[in-house]
Amino acid sequence: MTRTLRAATRGSALARAQTGHVVAALEEASGVSIETIFITSEGDRSKESLSSLGGTGVFASALREALLAGECDFIVHSLKDLPTAKHDGLVLGAIPVREDARDALCSRDGLTLDELPEGARVGTGSPRRVAQLLSLRPDLEVVDIRGNVDTRLARVADGDLDAVVLASAGLSRLGRLEAASELFALELWPTAPGQGALAIETREGDSIPELLTIEHPPTRTAVLAERAVLAALEAGCAAPVGATASVRDDELTLSATVYGPAGDVELGCERSARLLGDDQYVAALLGEAVATQLLDDGVAEFAPVGGDR
Repeated sequence: MTRTLRAATRGSALARAQTGHVVAALEEASGVSIETIFITSEGDRSKESLSSLGGTGVFASALREALLAGECDFIVHSLKDLPTAKHDGLVLGAIPVREDARDALCSRDGLTLDELPEGARVGTGSPRRVAQLLSLRPDLEVVDIRGNVDTRLARVADGDLDAVVLASAGLSRLGRLEAASELFALELWPTAPGQGALAIETREGDSIPELLTIEHPPTRTAVLAERAVLAALEAGCAAPVGATASVRDDELTLSATVYGPAGDVELGCERSARLLGDDQYVAALLGEAVATQLLDDGVAEFAPVGGDR
């Protein structure tokens, strides 16, 4: 008899697409049968800005409650939206291979950021993206926006906005990558820790061996290093922090940049470490080292990070 698992997801088009991607991969790789259930979060119900709601972690809480209550066997998150603090009773059961981590500019007439006219209206709900936009184009009018991908793109098509900035991975998973007029290089425009990766969360102690069929260890190592920076900075997932990590052979490289909210100041740090067996431990140590250097260099003086340090 075929085993059946239950996956929970939010009802948005992107959440459905992401969970559908994981479900299809699991069913193909392991032969398990998976039922999908839908959960509505506070973030889905509220029209307030993400920053006023407490950041993107607001989308995870309802799913986690359902998982802990036994209503499902696993949940799928955008890893960039998942708080860095461990949630009692839950673990990251699998992290599949990462998609493109870059941000995308979706503009009218296919204009690049440099080509947008002076004073152009650009929409984003991310403090990091606000700071990055203003650091490169202080003349822009950056507009705080909410809504799903189609809603945001529609504001450009309707002429309300000249452009929006979205995650390339989300556009790709929705089959909307053609809407991107420019993809920002990670070296110049680092994105949120974990962006492009999906996280499959399960109850601690539960055995779901099928998840091993889609686990991608290099992705886990890279995103854990990025998230370790965020955790050590004591910054939320909506803080103006960009981080990029990569694994090449036996070396892990991590860079992170923290921005002032107005984009007028930024501070970065890059370090590398050899992977000699316990990759997750090395990732955590490297993330902490980068964050410590940023704090020692004075990043807390201009950005909301660092707690009482």
